[in-house]
Amino acid sequence: MIGVIDTDGDCAEWSFPAEPGAVRSARAAVRGQLHGWGLDCLADLAALLVSELVTNSLRHATGPIGVRLVRPAEPADGLRVEVSDPLPELPRERVARPDDEGGRGLRLVADSSRRWGTRPGTGGKTVWFELGLPG
Repeated sequence: MIGVIDTDGDCAEWSFPAEPGAVRSARAAVRGQLHGWGLDCLADLAALLVSELVTNSLRHATGPIGVRLVRPAEPADGLRVEVSDPLPELPRERVARPDDEGGRGLRLVADSSRRWGTRPGTGGKTVWFELGLPG
C-alpha cells in the first residue's frame, strides 16, 4: 500500500502500487474499513468486486491504483466503492466464452451491485459500483 489517504468519517481512500500484492492489500483495506463502519455484511461482496476491478487495473494500466469507499448519509443511497487508475480508456463489458480465461470481471460487478459505471478523470478513469445497505 502506498498509503492511506483518509479513513475518517464517511470516506476512506487508499493508493496501491501497480503490483500483484495490490489486490490482496485492497481487499484487506476494504474489509477492515467496512468492519470499522459496522458493515460486515457487505465486506465479502465488496472485497470480491474490488478484487476484480483492481485486477483489471493491474492488467491494463501502470501507476498507482486508488480505492475509495463512501458511506452514505442516507441508507437508501448505498455504499459507493470506486477504483481508479491512470489509464484513460474506459473499460467495457465483454461476453466471455466458456474457455476464456478473463472477461468476466465487469459482468460480475454489474450483476452483483445495485448500480455501477465509469467516468473519465484528469489523470485516468474511475470504475465505481454501489451496494445497498442493510436495513
